[in-house]
Amino acid sequence: MKILLPIDGSTASLEAIHHATQLVQAGLQASFVLANVQAPANFYELVSTPDAASLEEVSQAAGAHALAQAQALMQGAGLDFESEVASGDPGNVLVEIAERYGCDMVIMQTGGAGELRQALLGSVSHSVVHGAHVPVTLVNTRAR
Repeated sequence: MKILLPIDGSTASLEAIHHATQLVQAGLQASFVLANVQAPANFYELVSTPDAASLEEVSQAAGAHALAQAQALMQGAGLDFESEVASGDPGNVLVEIAERYGCDMVIMQTGGAGELRQALLGSVSHSVVHGAHVPVTLVNTRAR
């Protein structure tokens, strides 16, 4: 089984890693895809940056930084994983990543962003639940 674990860099998103680790300890045989989706450049960034390659470098570096702690947890648990940093609308891009890697399921957190931010930007987990063609397990970090 291959499982997508979206990571946004927040401590809350690491709850999905802990949940996945518990499943493996309970006997599930799985490999994982860690994914971070960076928002596309805004108008100011496009106008003020000399070239698109610089924007891409910054985006990739931010994504790699967001994935670092998750990768360390996966390595520490001895779990097999791949990683990807992408750019675009997070909900749609995560669904595309799940399809491209042939994932059988998605495990992701809810409540990583603040209430106001979720209201303004929409819920990534909501987009993934409704867009994915595989089961999605939501780990509610607000319950803690």
